Amino acid sequence: MSESKQKNRSVQWVEIEEGYEGQRLDNFLMTYLKGVPKSYIYRIVRKGEVRVNKGRIKINYRLQVGDLLRIPPLRLPDEKEAVQPGDAVKKRLEASIIYEDQRFMVLNKPSGIAVHGGSGLSYGVIEALRVLRPEEKNLELVHRLDRDTSGCLLISKKRSALRILHELMRSNGMDKRYLALLAGANNWKSRMVNAPLLKNTMRGGERVVRIDEAGKEAKTHFRRRHLYADATLVEARLYTGRTHQIRVHAASLNHPVLGDQKYGDEVANKMMRKQGLRRLFLHASRLSFRWPDEQEDFVITAPLDSDLEKLLEKLSNV
Repeated sequence: MSESKQKNRSVQWVEIEEGYEGQRLDNFLMTYLKGVPKSYIYRIVRKGEVRVNKGRIKINYRLQVGDLLRIPPLRLPDEKEAVQPGDAVKKRLEASIIYEDQRFMVLNKPSGIAVHGGSGLSYGVIEALRVLRPEEKNLELVHRLDRDTSGCLLISKKRSALRILHELMRSNGMDKRYLALLAGANNWKSRMVNAPLLKNTMRGGERVVRIDEAGKEAKTHFRRRHLYADATLVEARLYTGRTHQIRVHAASLNHPVLGDQKYGDEVANKMMRKQGLRRLFLHASRLSFRWPDEQEDFVITAPLDSDLEKLLEKLSNV
Protein backbone atom coordinates (compact mmCIF):
# COMPACT_ATOMS: atom_id res chain seq x y z
CA MET A 1 0.00 0.00 0.00
CA SER A 2 1.45 3.36 -0.98
CA GLU A 3 0.88 6.30 1.34
CA SER A 4 1.86 9.90 1.97
CA LYS A 5 1.55 10.72 5.68
CA GLN A 6 2.84 13.31 8.08
CA LYS A 7 2.25 12.23 11.64
CA ASN A 8 -1.01 13.09 13.41
CA ARG A 9 -2.27 16.31 11.83
CA SER A 10 -1.99 16.16 8.03
CA VAL A 11 -4.21 14.69 5.33
CA GLN A 12 -3.30 11.11 4.49
CA TRP A 13 -3.60 9.70 0.97
CA VAL A 14 -3.67 5.91 0.69
CA GLU A 15 -3.74 4.00 -2.60
CA ILE A 16 -5.38 0.58 -2.28
CA GLU A 17 -3.18 -2.19 -3.63
CA GLU A 18 -3.79 -5.89 -4.29
CA GLY A 19 -4.64 -7.85 -1.17
CA TYR A 20 -6.96 -5.18 0.21
CA GLU A 21 -9.65 -5.20 -2.46
CA GLY A 22 -13.11 -6.26 -1.33
CA GLN A 23 -12.61 -5.10 2.26
CA ARG A 24 -15.26 -2.84 3.76
CA LEU A 25 -14.19 0.76 4.28
CA ASP A 26 -14.95 0.75 8.03
CA ASN A 27 -12.96 -2.45 8.63
CA PHE A 28 -10.02 -1.08 6.68
CA LEU A 29 -10.02 2.19 8.61
CA MET A 30 -10.26 0.48 12.00
CA THR A 31 -7.18 -1.57 11.12
CA TYR A 32 -5.26 1.29 9.52
CA LEU A 33 -6.10 3.80 12.25
CA LYS A 34 -5.38 1.53 15.21
CA GLY A 35 -6.55 3.09 18.46
CA VAL A 36 -9.00 5.53 16.88
CA PRO A 37 -12.54 4.95 18.27
CA LYS A 38 -15.03 3.29 15.92
CA SER A 39 -17.56 6.06 16.60
CA TYR A 40 -15.02 8.67 15.43
CA ILE A 41 -14.32 6.74 12.22
CA TYR A 42 -18.05 6.49 11.44
CA ARG A 43 -18.46 10.21 12.09
CA ILE A 44 -15.71 11.36 9.71
CA VAL A 45 -17.07 9.08 6.97
CA ARG A 46 -20.63 10.30 7.50
CA LYS A 47 -19.47 13.96 7.35
CA GLY A 48 -17.68 13.33 4.06
CA GLU A 49 -14.20 13.93 5.47
CA VAL A 50 -13.12 10.49 4.28
CA ARG A 51 -13.27 10.29 0.50
CA VAL A 52 -12.58 7.66 -2.14
CA ASN A 53 -11.42 8.91 -5.53
CA LYS A 54 -12.33 12.45 -4.35
CA GLY A 55 -15.98 11.52 -3.78
CA ARG A 56 -18.12 10.98 -0.70
CA ILE A 57 -18.59 7.33 0.17
CA LYS A 58 -20.71 5.13 2.44
CA ILE A 59 -19.20 3.25 5.38
CA ASN A 60 -20.01 -0.16 3.84
CA TYR A 61 -18.24 0.58 0.53
CA ARG A 62 -15.93 -2.25 -0.54
CA LEU A 63 -12.51 -1.06 -1.62
CA GLN A 64 -11.11 -1.71 -5.11
CA VAL A 65 -7.53 -1.92 -6.35
CA GLY A 66 -6.37 1.55 -7.33
CA ASP A 67 -8.85 3.44 -5.14
CA LEU A 68 -7.33 6.63 -3.73
CA LEU A 69 -8.45 7.04 -0.14
CA ARG A 70 -8.36 10.43 1.61
CA ILE A 71 -8.15 10.37 5.41
CA PRO A 72 -8.56 13.77 7.10
CA PRO A 73 -6.22 15.20 9.77
CA LEU A 74 -6.84 13.49 13.11
CA ARG A 75 -5.11 12.86 16.40
CA LEU A 76 -3.51 9.43 16.18
CA PRO A 77 -2.26 7.75 19.37
CA ASP A 78 1.41 8.37 20.04
CA GLU A 79 3.21 5.05 19.64
CA LYS A 80 5.72 5.90 22.36
CA GLU A 81 2.86 6.25 24.85
CA ALA A 82 1.68 2.68 24.25
CA VAL A 83 2.52 0.15 26.95
CA GLN A 84 4.78 -2.53 25.52
CA PRO A 85 4.48 -6.21 26.50
CA GLY A 86 7.35 -7.39 28.69
CA ASP A 87 9.93 -9.95 27.66
CA ALA A 88 8.21 -12.66 29.70
CA VAL A 89 4.94 -12.18 27.80
CA LYS A 90 6.71 -12.13 24.42
CA LYS A 91 8.63 -15.33 25.23
CA ARG A 92 5.43 -16.99 26.41
CA LEU A 93 3.64 -16.12 23.17
CA GLU A 94 6.60 -17.20 21.02
CA ALA A 95 6.57 -20.57 22.78
CA SER A 96 2.80 -20.88 22.25
CA ILE A 97 3.04 -20.90 18.43
CA ILE A 98 2.16 -24.45 17.41
CA TYR A 99 1.97 -23.98 13.62
CA GLU A 100 3.15 -21.37 11.12
CA ASP A 101 3.48 -20.98 7.36
CA GLN A 102 3.51 -18.03 4.96
CA ARG A 103 -0.29 -17.62 5.20
CA PHE A 104 -1.14 -17.87 8.90
CA MET A 105 -0.05 -19.05 12.32
CA VAL A 106 -1.87 -20.90 15.12
CA LEU A 107 -1.21 -20.25 18.79
CA ASN A 108 -2.08 -22.36 21.80
CA LYS A 109 -3.21 -19.17 23.52
CA PRO A 110 -2.52 -19.14 27.26
CA SER A 111 -5.44 -18.55 29.61
CA GLY A 112 -5.52 -15.08 31.16
CA ILE A 113 -4.24 -13.16 28.12
CA ALA A 114 -6.78 -11.19 26.08
CA VAL A 115 -6.65 -11.54 22.29
CA HIS A 116 -6.58 -7.75 21.84
CA GLY A 117 -6.23 -4.58 23.88
CA GLY A 118 -9.09 -2.34 24.95
CA SER A 119 -11.48 -2.06 27.90
CA GLY A 120 -8.64 -1.09 30.21
CA LEU A 121 -6.07 -3.45 28.64
CA SER A 122 -3.08 -1.78 27.00
CA TYR A 123 -2.33 -4.78 24.78
CA GLY A 124 -3.41 -8.31 23.96
CA VAL A 125 -2.09 -11.22 21.90
CA ILE A 126 -2.29 -9.42 18.56
CA GLU A 127 -0.53 -6.26 19.78
CA ALA A 128 2.18 -8.33 21.46
CA LEU A 129 2.72 -10.39 18.30
CA ARG A 130 3.15 -7.21 16.25
CA VAL A 131 5.89 -6.14 18.66
CA LEU A 132 7.41 -9.62 18.54
CA ARG A 133 7.29 -9.77 14.73
CA PRO A 134 7.78 -6.19 13.46
CA GLU A 135 8.66 -7.51 9.99
CA GLU A 136 5.15 -9.00 9.66
CA LYS A 137 3.09 -5.99 8.56
CA ASN A 138 -0.31 -7.68 8.19
CA LEU A 139 -0.87 -9.77 11.31
CA GLU A 140 -4.60 -9.90 12.10
CA LEU A 141 -6.90 -11.92 14.34
CA VAL A 142 -9.04 -14.32 12.32
CA HIS A 143 -11.37 -15.01 15.24
CA ARG A 144 -11.44 -14.41 18.99
CA LEU A 145 -11.26 -16.35 22.23
CA ASP A 146 -12.37 -15.15 25.66
CA ARG A 147 -9.54 -13.91 27.82
CA ASP A 148 -9.76 -16.91 30.17
CA THR A 149 -10.13 -19.49 27.37
CA SER A 150 -6.97 -21.23 26.17
CA GLY A 151 -6.22 -23.07 22.95
CA CYS A 152 -6.21 -22.68 19.16
CA LEU A 153 -6.11 -19.06 18.03
CA LEU A 154 -5.72 -18.38 14.32
CA ILE A 155 -3.71 -15.34 13.14
CA SER A 156 -3.48 -14.39 9.45
CA LYS A 157 -0.24 -13.06 8.00
CA LYS A 158 -1.60 -11.78 4.66
CA ARG A 159 -4.70 -9.82 3.67
CA SER A 160 -5.52 -12.47 1.07
CA ALA A 161 -5.33 -15.21 3.73
CA LEU A 162 -7.58 -13.23 6.07
CA ARG A 163 -10.27 -12.95 3.39
CA ILE A 164 -10.15 -16.69 2.67
CA LEU A 165 -10.31 -17.64 6.35
CA HIS A 166 -13.20 -15.24 7.03
CA GLU A 167 -15.09 -16.69 4.08
CA LEU A 168 -14.53 -20.21 5.44
CA MET A 169 -15.99 -19.07 8.76
CA ARG A 170 -19.01 -17.42 7.09
CA SER A 171 -19.72 -20.54 5.02
CA ASN A 172 -19.37 -22.90 8.00
CA GLY A 173 -16.20 -24.33 6.48
CA MET A 174 -14.21 -24.07 9.69
CA ASP A 175 -14.64 -26.75 12.36
CA LYS A 176 -13.81 -25.55 15.89
CA ARG A 177 -13.86 -27.96 18.83
CA TYR A 178 -13.45 -27.16 22.52
CA LEU A 179 -12.89 -29.21 25.65
CA ALA A 180 -14.90 -28.09 28.66
CA LEU A 181 -15.29 -29.50 32.14
CA LEU A 182 -18.89 -29.08 33.22
CA ALA A 183 -20.29 -29.07 36.74
CA GLY A 184 -22.10 -32.26 37.75
CA ALA A 185 -22.28 -35.74 36.26
CA ASN A 186 -24.71 -35.49 33.35
CA ASN A 187 -26.98 -38.32 32.19
CA TRP A 188 -26.66 -37.68 28.44
CA LYS A 189 -23.98 -38.60 25.92
CA SER A 190 -24.83 -36.00 23.30
CA ARG A 191 -26.84 -32.80 23.30
CA MET A 192 -27.50 -30.12 20.67
CA VAL A 193 -28.34 -26.65 21.97
CA ASN A 194 -29.95 -24.31 19.47
CA ALA A 195 -30.79 -21.17 21.43
CA PRO A 196 -30.41 -17.52 20.29
CA LEU A 197 -28.09 -15.30 22.30
CA LEU A 198 -28.45 -11.61 23.10
CA LYS A 199 -25.58 -9.45 24.34
CA ASN A 200 -26.23 -6.97 27.13
CA THR A 201 -23.87 -4.47 28.69
CA MET A 202 -24.48 -4.06 32.40
CA ARG A 203 -23.59 -1.14 34.62
CA GLY A 204 -19.83 -0.72 34.82
CA GLY A 205 -19.35 -2.03 31.28
CA GLU A 206 -19.53 -5.74 32.15
CA ARG A 207 -20.77 -7.80 29.21
CA VAL A 208 -23.40 -10.42 29.93
CA VAL A 209 -25.02 -12.71 27.37
CA ARG A 210 -28.37 -14.42 27.81
CA ILE A 211 -30.68 -16.70 25.84
CA ASP A 212 -33.34 -14.53 24.21
CA GLU A 213 -35.54 -14.91 21.14
CA ALA A 214 -34.50 -11.39 20.12
CA GLY A 215 -30.87 -12.50 19.93
CA LYS A 216 -28.74 -13.99 17.17
CA GLU A 217 -28.88 -17.66 16.19
CA ALA A 218 -26.47 -19.78 18.23
CA LYS A 219 -25.89 -23.52 17.91
CA THR A 220 -23.57 -25.75 19.97
CA HIS A 221 -23.20 -29.53 20.03
CA PHE A 222 -21.96 -31.13 23.26
CA ARG A 223 -20.56 -34.68 23.27
CA ARG A 224 -19.54 -36.41 26.50
CA ARG A 225 -15.91 -37.46 26.60
CA HIS A 226 -15.55 -38.65 30.20
CA LEU A 227 -17.83 -38.92 33.22
CA TYR A 228 -16.52 -38.11 36.70
CA ALA A 229 -18.29 -38.31 40.03
CA ASP A 230 -18.95 -34.56 40.22
CA ALA A 231 -18.08 -33.32 36.73
CA THR A 232 -18.31 -34.16 33.03
CA LEU A 233 -15.65 -33.59 30.39
CA VAL A 234 -17.30 -32.72 27.08
CA GLU A 235 -16.26 -31.78 23.56
CA ALA A 236 -18.19 -28.75 22.31
CA ARG A 237 -18.50 -28.04 18.59
CA LEU A 238 -19.47 -24.53 17.53
CA TYR A 239 -21.78 -24.05 14.54
CA THR A 240 -21.93 -20.31 15.20
CA GLY A 241 -19.43 -18.01 16.89
CA ARG A 242 -21.30 -15.87 19.42
CA THR A 243 -19.80 -14.19 22.47
CA HIS A 244 -19.70 -16.57 25.49
CA GLN A 245 -21.67 -19.12 23.44
CA ILE A 246 -20.38 -22.34 25.01
CA ARG A 247 -20.54 -20.91 28.52
CA VAL A 248 -24.16 -19.71 28.21
CA HIS A 249 -25.37 -22.85 26.42
CA ALA A 250 -23.70 -25.11 28.99
CA ALA A 251 -25.30 -23.15 31.83
CA SER A 252 -28.70 -23.55 30.12
CA LEU A 253 -28.28 -27.34 30.50
CA ASN A 254 -27.73 -26.86 34.26
CA HIS A 255 -24.13 -28.00 33.76
CA PRO A 256 -22.11 -24.76 33.60
CA VAL A 257 -18.43 -24.70 32.74
CA LEU A 258 -16.34 -25.10 35.88
CA GLY A 259 -14.32 -22.06 36.86
CA ASP A 260 -16.82 -19.73 35.18
CA GLN A 261 -17.29 -16.76 37.49
CA LYS A 262 -20.02 -15.17 35.36
CA TYR A 263 -22.38 -17.99 34.39
CA GLY A 264 -21.14 -20.77 36.64
CA ASP A 265 -22.12 -22.56 39.84
CA GLU A 266 -20.45 -20.94 42.85
CA VAL A 267 -20.60 -24.07 45.02
CA ALA A 268 -19.16 -26.31 42.29
CA ASN A 269 -16.46 -23.74 41.51
CA LYS A 270 -15.46 -23.57 45.18
CA MET A 271 -15.18 -27.35 45.33
CA MET A 272 -12.98 -27.41 42.21
CA ARG A 273 -10.75 -24.64 43.55
CA LYS A 274 -9.92 -26.99 46.42
CA GLN A 275 -8.84 -29.49 43.76
CA GLY A 276 -6.57 -26.87 42.18
CA LEU A 277 -8.71 -25.28 39.43
CA ARG A 278 -7.71 -21.62 39.26
CA ARG A 279 -9.17 -20.71 35.85
CA LEU A 280 -12.02 -21.34 33.44
CA PHE A 281 -11.90 -24.93 32.19
CA LEU A 282 -12.54 -24.14 28.55
CA HIS A 283 -9.94 -24.97 25.90
CA ALA A 284 -10.05 -24.62 22.10
CA SER A 285 -8.58 -28.03 21.40
CA ARG A 286 -8.95 -28.55 17.65
CA LEU A 287 -9.26 -26.47 14.48
CA SER A 288 -9.77 -27.77 10.96
CA PHE A 289 -10.69 -26.46 7.51
CA ARG A 290 -10.04 -27.11 3.80
CA TRP A 291 -7.91 -24.44 2.09
CA PRO A 292 -9.13 -23.66 -1.46
CA ASP A 293 -7.75 -26.04 -4.11
CA GLU A 294 -6.03 -28.27 -1.55
CA GLN A 295 -6.84 -31.99 -1.34
CA GLU A 296 -6.74 -32.50 2.41
CA ASP A 297 -8.04 -30.68 5.47
CA PHE A 298 -5.72 -28.59 7.56
CA VAL A 299 -6.04 -29.96 11.12
CA ILE A 300 -4.30 -28.61 14.21
CA THR A 301 -4.72 -29.65 17.83
CA ALA A 302 -3.63 -27.83 20.98
CA PRO A 303 -2.86 -29.92 24.08
CA LEU A 304 -4.45 -29.12 27.41
CA ASP A 305 -2.35 -27.07 29.81
CA SER A 306 -0.57 -29.20 32.40
CA ASP A 307 -2.63 -27.73 35.25
CA LEU A 308 -5.86 -28.89 33.60
CA GLU A 309 -4.40 -32.35 32.92
CA LYS A 310 -3.38 -32.65 36.58
CA LEU A 311 -6.87 -31.67 37.70
CA LEU A 312 -8.46 -34.40 35.58
CA GLU A 313 -6.07 -36.96 37.11
CA LYS A 314 -7.30 -35.99 40.58
CA LEU A 315 -11.00 -36.38 39.83
CA SER A 316 -12.83 -39.56 40.79
CA ASN A 317 -14.41 -41.64 38.05
CA VAL A 318 -18.03 -42.74 38.22
